[in-house]
Amino acid sequence: MTAENPLSTPVAVIGGGPAGLMAAQVLCDAGMTVHLFDAMPSIGRKFLLAGKGGLNLTHSEGADTFAGRYGARRAVIEDLLKDFDSSAVRAWALGLGITSFVGSSGRVFPTDMKAAPLLRAWLQRLRRPASGVGVQFHMRHRWTGWADGTGSLLSFDGPEGPVQVQAQAVVLALGGGSWARLGSNGAWVPLLSARGVAVAPLLPANCGFDIQGGWSEHFATRFAGQPFKSVAITLTTSHGVHFARKGEFVATATGIEGSLVYAASALLRDDIIQTGSATLHLDLLPDMAAERVLAEVQHPRGSRSLSSHLKSRLHLDGIKAGILHELLPKDAFNDPVRLAQAIKALPLTVTAARPIDEAISTAGGVLFEALTPELMLEAMPGVFCAGEMLDWEAPTGGYLLQACFATGWRAGHGVLRRLQGK
Repeated sequence: MTAENPLSTPVAVIGGGPAGLMAAQVLCDAGMTVHLFDAMPSIGRKFLLAGKGGLNLTHSEGADTFAGRYGARRAVIEDLLKDFDSSAVRAWALGLGITSFVGSSGRVFPTDMKAAPLLRAWLQRLRRPASGVGVQFHMRHRWTGWADGTGSLLSFDGPEGPVQVQAQAVVLALGGGSWARLGSNGAWVPLLSARGVAVAPLLPANCGFDIQGGWSEHFATRFAGQPFKSVAITLTTSHGVHFARKGEFVATATGIEGSLVYAASALLRDDIIQTGSATLHLDLLPDMAAERVLAEVQHPRGSRSLSSHLKSRLHLDGIKAGILHELLPKDAFNDPVRLAQAIKALPLTVTAARPIDEAISTAGGVLFEALTPELMLEAMPGVFCAGEMLDWEAPTGGYLLQACFATGWRAGHGVLRRLQGK
């Protein structure tokens, strides 16, 4: 498998994440010889990281709502989900001996909440499938592009030097650009762009943001890492798109992050790109009507301090009280109407998304307009793409893995149809 003596294979899959593994499974289940290459020493590193807090495989909500989580790419992802939806994910996991359950939020998890047992079972099936033709794994093989003009002769930097592979079909499942230390570094972008493939710039998604001007040293020292629980955020973008949701997020040393922020991250990021900043409004007491909040603020407090009064009447203390003192001028605390309005809609302006390598996922990638419905590159027949390297994004909650599984499934079947002449 050297440059002088290339390995010849019907299919090469490049990338050992969930999309690449799913494509490999489709192919080996059909009896196809598959060689899978990955730059890292072991398979599925980001997949395992995703499982540290309980592996969120997919979501149980209805198909229409589910598809809506993919925003501008709803139509294309909805089509992919017709082949491999959340029910198919649960059935696939069960076929590996992994039962799953629906949590209180509607998210779907393995019963043991762990990624490692599922990955071990998956790899065992890939190495010893019912078809008898197992996937052959080549670790520490970093793809460096093509050695020819057709796209069939692949080049790698292997542990013992340059390697070339001749493949009839190729599945690229190279990930986005986040968590480079786990293998997804976006190094494939110039390789595809040089071949005339349309690629949207990679951007951070499901990411944190820096607050305008930064936190004061007092606030950052005292509250960085602490959560805002049972709050809500609303925002209206410069294009008039409205967002409102209840949940929780975390204060960081420079700003905010966490599930509620991630849900709005695409809107915040795009507004920052367009206008230089984005403003959300934070409701510290979403379960209490504004009139009730005002009444409690105005309630006579006697000799108690305002902080004690807010804690007693509204249970506002800790980080919730802290952010009021951080962002409101002192004179606002002497104006009950102004203070009550801030408790229900505290403006919070962010000016920068955190760096892409800190993001959970990325937006941008290979445009679907550059692909056939089977996810083959129009500019490079025989080369298919899957996973996060495609131009889609979604919030956390099972939607990321679901789309990776579904695109891997579609690409694998696309390869089969091409090689079998169907």
